[in-house]
Amino acid sequence: MTPPSAPPTAQAAAKAAVAFTAARAPFRPRQRFDVSSDIPRSFFLGHHHAGLARMKQTLATVGLIIECRDFRVPITSWNPLLEQSLAPSFSSSSSSSSASVYNPSDRQRIIVYTHRDLGPDEPARGAGSAARRGATLSDVLFTSAAGGAAGTSGAGPLLSAIKDVARARDSLTGLRCLVVGMPNAGKSTLLNALRRRGMGAGAAKVAKTGAQPGVTRKLSSPVRIVPGEDSAAAAAAAGSGRGVFLVDTPGVFIPYVTDPEKMLKLALVGCVRDGIVPRDILADYLLYQLNRVRDFGVSSFSSSSSSSDADAAAFSPPEEQDGQPPLYIARLRLPGPTNDVTEFLTAAATRFGKLSKGGRPDLDAAAEWAVQEFRRGGLGKVLMDDVTPEALARAADELASMAAGEDGAPMSLSQARKREKEARKARRLARGGGIEEHE
Repeated sequence: MTPPSAPPTAQAAAKAAVAFTAARAPFRPRQRFDVSSDIPRSFFLGHHHAGLARMKQTLATVGLIIECRDFRVPITSWNPLLEQSLAPSFSSSSSSSSASVYNPSDRQRIIVYTHRDLGPDEPARGAGSAARRGATLSDVLFTSAAGGAAGTSGAGPLLSAIKDVARARDSLTGLRCLVVGMPNAGKSTLLNALRRRGMGAGAAKVAKTGAQPGVTRKLSSPVRIVPGEDSAAAAAAAGSGRGVFLVDTPGVFIPYVTDPEKMLKLALVGCVRDGIVPRDILADYLLYQLNRVRDFGVSSFSSSSSSSDADAAAFSPPEEQDGQPPLYIARLRLPGPTNDVTEFLTAAATRFGKLSKGGRPDLDAAAEWAVQEFRRGGLGKVLMDDVTPEALARAADELASMAAGEDGAPMSLSQARKREKEARKARRLARGGGIEEHE
């Protein structure tokens, strides 16, 4: 009788996986993601509109606007409504000159890229380039959710920048700030972190936070994040008058997203409430993104290797990750990368117990796990926007067009749909040599 063979060792299993992968056809990631134009294209709710109107009413008392954008989608999370409605004021001295003249009394603006720890480890100078186009800024900074306090390395520099604005204004009444951004961009988390940093570790948490967008539905009361000059910490608060106060605001979505892939990006990072976009589509788009950030012959970080723009080049993937397989292969114990979302979700369901009755893989539960695990950073660090000089220029033009509605007011949902319909008609006429092609 032949004795039973010993169980395979880890080394033998690895060799078998290599042999299996070698036998497969060379992997080629998808060059594009085909998304249906029928997916929802808006998450602009009633409290978004009401919140934006209330923000505009308070601008007369606001000296600083802090706009939060998601580092994983630095261009897509750029909201033209906020860009236009809450743009910094400019002094009369600057209106007579073609160049903007800095005046401390002007309303200042700081861009904060949140979730920095969930993006690639490379320095992020390119986001600064994206933020500075078309606006006068006091600063561009980055924060992280790691450590439970929006990242010590992020809250500290941001608080210093806020104090600089307060000292420059030198107002007896102090400085009032608005923190704004897309839904679930990390505004409330940032407020809590700044309060702890400015008022001491014992400062109570004042803003409610959550994994889903819509936790903050109206403007909060002003929250002190820097003590006044008459406090015990007067030395640290020099120039802040009665102190620095921050007002939390509801996230404001774009009225209509013209590009359906951008809707997928925003849904994947949590700017859209779960369930608006089907989970299986999100999981498939996630797989597409996880594959394209690795060195399989394409890269989402730069569309032109000859570009001399240092800011865009700063978004190149870290050298130590070049050529390495996506993290999901090891996590799900797959023999190699795949473009098949069913294979991806089946492996996730089997590996993490997402099973239905009879032990069958529950692909819907597996899709939910994959999306949530990505948001926690468990499937790798991904930058989903193409950040190149050309992409930045296109985004600036597109966002300016999106923001410009009738009479200079922000574009409504119906106006955006009408404009998109007119653009499609113009494209059909161009293809048909001036003869309209009816759908």
